[in-house]
Amino acid sequence: MNVKLHVPHIRRTLVTRPNLMRKLNEGLEVKLTLVSAQAGYGKTTALSEWAKQSSARVAWVSLGKLDNDWIQFWSYVMTSIQQGIPSFGESLKYLHEQESPAAYESAIPVLLNELGSVTGELVIVLDDFHYIELAAIHHSLEHLLEHLPSNIHFYIASRTDLAIPTARLLAKGEFLHLDMRDLRFELDEGIVFLRDSCGLSLTRDQAAELLRHTEGWVSGLQLAAINLKRSGNIAESIRQFSGKQNHISDYLLEEVFGHQPASVKEFLLDTSILSQMNAALCTAVTGQKNSQEQLERLERLNLFIVPLDDGRNWYRYHHLLSDFLHQIGSKQGPDRWVQAHIRAAKWFESEGLYEDAVEHYISGGLAADAVRMIESNLLVLRKQKKSSVLVRWLSSLPEESYAEKPSIEIFYITVLVIEGDWSKAYQRAERAGIRYAAMRDQWSEADWKRVMGDLSYFCGITAYLQQDLPRTSYYFEQLNEYLPEGSGYQTWGGNRYQGHDLFQDLLSLNNDLNVVEQFLVKWIKAWGHKENFPFVGYQYESYCLLLYEWNRLDEAEVYLNQAMKRKDLKSIMRIWVQLNFTYSWLLQAMGRPEQAAEVLVLLKLSVDSPDYDVIVRKIEAEQAQLCLRQGLLQEALDWMARCGLSPEDEVSLPLLAEQLTLARVLGVSGNVEAALELLNRIYYLLGVHNRLRDRIKVLIVQSVVYQLAGRKTEALDKLGVALQLAEPGGYVRSFIDEGPVMAELLSSYMRLHEYGGRIPPASLAYVRRLLQIQNNSPEEEPKVYEALTEQETKILRLMSDGLKNKEMADQLNITIETVKFHIKNIYRKLDAHNRVQVLQRAKQLMIL
Repeated sequence: MNVKLHVPHIRRTLVTRPNLMRKLNEGLEVKLTLVSAQAGYGKTTALSEWAKQSSARVAWVSLGKLDNDWIQFWSYVMTSIQQGIPSFGESLKYLHEQESPAAYESAIPVLLNELGSVTGELVIVLDDFHYIELAAIHHSLEHLLEHLPSNIHFYIASRTDLAIPTARLLAKGEFLHLDMRDLRFELDEGIVFLRDSCGLSLTRDQAAELLRHTEGWVSGLQLAAINLKRSGNIAESIRQFSGKQNHISDYLLEEVFGHQPASVKEFLLDTSILSQMNAALCTAVTGQKNSQEQLERLERLNLFIVPLDDGRNWYRYHHLLSDFLHQIGSKQGPDRWVQAHIRAAKWFESEGLYEDAVEHYISGGLAADAVRMIESNLLVLRKQKKSSVLVRWLSSLPEESYAEKPSIEIFYITVLVIEGDWSKAYQRAERAGIRYAAMRDQWSEADWKRVMGDLSYFCGITAYLQQDLPRTSYYFEQLNEYLPEGSGYQTWGGNRYQGHDLFQDLLSLNNDLNVVEQFLVKWIKAWGHKENFPFVGYQYESYCLLLYEWNRLDEAEVYLNQAMKRKDLKSIMRIWVQLNFTYSWLLQAMGRPEQAAEVLVLLKLSVDSPDYDVIVRKIEAEQAQLCLRQGLLQEALDWMARCGLSPEDEVSLPLLAEQLTLARVLGVSGNVEAALELLNRIYYLLGVHNRLRDRIKVLIVQSVVYQLAGRKTEALDKLGVALQLAEPGGYVRSFIDEGPVMAELLSSYMRLHEYGGRIPPASLAYVRRLLQIQNNSPEEEPKVYEALTEQETKILRLMSDGLKNKEMADQLNITIETVKFHIKNIYRKLDAHNRVQVLQRAKQLMIL
């Protein structure tokens, strides 16, 4: 039994607290109940009592510092739910194998779907949540709470307020907060607690005085009771208590500790290093063979020890006692604790509990043993994806302790890459390469080349991700030298789709597409002939996208055919899916819509991956976008109804394609404001991440949505910015694929450009070229209108206001004949024959 997933044991003599239980019951009406107070207020006890008497199913997770890891945290949550609902989480099996916290964007919606299938009330209790500091966990929990089904309720106990925002939940009546005012004892409860739980009978006045001094603080009362039992004058002792609870705790604990026998003091100090303990572990740490009796004695004395299971096999100290003992231990010197940590580490290692062993070896200063344990368990770490734990361990160890352990160093680098810390990963890989280059004689030639090749690979991809293509090529050349058939890490991820889009679509990571083309062609030529070299798939993928964007469709088809014939790419799901998407776009652009749709259907049928649900959602979003291009609006609307996305969802890079498709469908279906608000948030996110190509796409979609809504001025403004950003890179298909609405927008933009009423930023030649490609033929030269003079523009505006010739002459202080002369020129320049025509033409050209 995992005691972390077990509702803690409740003492039989626990005082009944109906008012507190009633308040906790109110949590079944909201999504989130927070119970926050400092140590000693009985948060865990209150929730334990409530959970055991509640009619709802309760999934309990007791958290510790080792759980400050995204995968570990959510795995515990799911496992706890499964203890009460064995069938829960079938579609979430892949979640235990995630590569990165960034995967929550796709994993949390799946978890929400699973929770949506739960019948009846389900309570998820997260105890000691203050140990969870990882932003990715807070982020994912915030998203989950926002969309949580009404029958699912989170109860969180924490010493601190939550790091996640709760204002929206509070505004919706979905948040309940209990604090120390709710937890502290009232007078009658205090009297019963002192009598029944502490064995101390006081008069009502004495109890009231004691509660006043402790402010109803549960642990303060318990400590005071232990001391008062030894007092010869209870009334005088109560009067001596002074100060608020956080001031008297050390005094009271010192009094309790000071009266214990030496053997108990030693036992307490030695075992205080343990987050949880059983008799065997305590015996190993203290050397006292009567450890079980010691644990049970401490429990009988109410000495702040908490049984973690009904069989009383596992215990932990109350946080107040643990903190106090740490203070005592630090005053007595570190040697005792160091030895206790070492003994604990050896016990945990002998039991096969390597994580706890590493923790205690590090705390005991035995870096070599910690490194030995880490190195021998690297495969387990990889399988369990303990990235956050590994980073914390290695950050705590001297770098020289694992400087000669390339397997640990490279694994550390892979974790940094996954977590998006590309600069730090590059620096570590480069330093390690220099260090290991000098150690050539210590390894066989094959092993040394493998290490140097792997480091060159990581130096190359991290330079690649930071847009340094010359340096990328330098390290790829070294990779070729050391490992002609490539690093073993090139198959990293395999048939998974989760995690960062590390190498996907280099066009979004680099803004100079001409330089990108040279780089891609170079490495496709270098690696394209290798039969088992899947890393070249990233170059194929990006180059096919680039050729497609530039409308070099025949060339794109050639390279796509080369890539899709490679057997080694079919097993790399991330590459294979994107190649098929590009092939579908290509077929649609070449006038073969049925085949374009068929590619996506076949791709969906062929998905073989633990991330099946994630991949299928991406394919279905792509199908919806294709339906829009083919004019199949109802199919796109059907997708929107079932996709599970909402325009209010938080935007994220892993969901970019799906959310952009959602915005398109919203715009086409007339939900303009929701579409525009979503697009604005996506555009901001892309600006933060410097994704130029994607920003251009968003601007184009914004212009289309404005145009469909009849807001032409705003549509042309967005189009102008998109054209200005796109022209240096020669973007074509991003505009052309929008179809007739874009043709209309480009025509209006060109007329505006030629006329000169405003000065658009993009060149006339670029816009004309896009129109020519849009029409698939040389564009007939459009009518060029001669620009109006400043005076003619003034007269045109007065005409639109309905003024007659004489009124215009008076207002401009000119003769009527001069007004007629200017009007004649306006008619000629705008190719109009009367006032109605001239005003219509002026509005088309956006002069008015």
